[in-house]
Amino acid sequence: MTMMTGILGSALALAIASALPVNGKDEPTRSGELTMTPTIRPDAKAYLDALVKQPRPPMNAPTIAMIRKIPPEQLAVMMSQSEVEVPALAVDRKLTMPGPGGAIDLRLFDARQERSPGPVLVFYHGGGFVVGSIATHAALAAEMARQLDIPVVSVEYRLAPEHKWPAAPDDAEAAARWIAANGAAMGREVTGLVLSGDSAGGTLTLVTALALRDKPASVPVELLVALYPMADASKPYPSMAAFSNGYGLDSADSQFYGEAYAPDVNSPRHSALLADLKGLPPTVLATAALDPLRDGGRAFVSALAKAGVSVSYHEAEGNIHGFATFRRAIPSAQRDLDHILSLAKAMLGRNEAAGEASRSKP
Repeated sequence: MTMMTGILGSALALAIASALPVNGKDEPTRSGELTMTPTIRPDAKAYLDALVKQPRPPMNAPTIAMIRKIPPEQLAVMMSQSEVEVPALAVDRKLTMPGPGGAIDLRLFDARQERSPGPVLVFYHGGGFVVGSIATHAALAAEMARQLDIPVVSVEYRLAPEHKWPAAPDDAEAAARWIAANGAAMGREVTGLVLSGDSAGGTLTLVTALALRDKPASVPVELLVALYPMADASKPYPSMAAFSNGYGLDSADSQFYGEAYAPDVNSPRHSALLADLKGLPPTVLATAALDPLRDGGRAFVSALAKAGVSVSYHEAEGNIHGFATFRRAIPSAQRDLDHILSLAKAMLGRNEAAGEASRSKP
């Protein structure tokens, strides 16, 4: 594993989280008190041990300046040390759209060269709003296209510190609206949207869904698939302290991301949990048991259920933040992703069936 892979691999989002105990076993401390030892998968532990053996530079302005000089294709090669290869698909094509801060690059993945009218998945990559790209997350986006059998469009939104909040949610919303209205540019007839992303991209999934609920796009949002998002940065949660160091998303890096991105943590455009969640689309939300963001995700799932939103939840037991892009280094993470996407496929199927029934009524 290269030093730069460690930078990207362990630094995919802001660390803020929520409130339930970690599964594990009680062990006595020297003082005789009981503490909780988290259960961790052997392959996740091996990955974390490798990070310890190859220390990387701290996340700071010089490190980001160094990353910005690396071509996207080279970053993708570095990610391949921990992530699987991009699966071969019938369509893998670059696009460009106008955005609020200039042109936004997109990348279309599709397992079929041609297809009937249907939904398109809009994908937002992770990286703490500071790192990450279409290229670093191409394998995950393509896997979603393959397993869900729908077109996926990955979005190259603006990053901090060059572009602070709300540049990222502005771009995320603009991209969703453009994709909804411009199927012809993709050779697809778009009937609905699925919003998805991991880590920071999971956060953008949630805040974009709120924006499109309040001011709908030209087609409806049918489903959300959020992987270990930061759902509430307005307050600390127990998992933030429990997994603040040694689990791949350390507190020092998280602090840098927050300072670089400079969001309003009390705004629903960053802390989606603070919004009224009624009327959001059906949602699949995943967390990792050993993630600082875990408890915020759990709290968001609970709030969705209380708001009457249909929700499916998966917590990756013994796994860490970012697992969906560590499938080479943590092979068991593939099973988690398979399960998450099976939940998404089932919920999307129910939505499509309901839509067909509604359209067939006299």
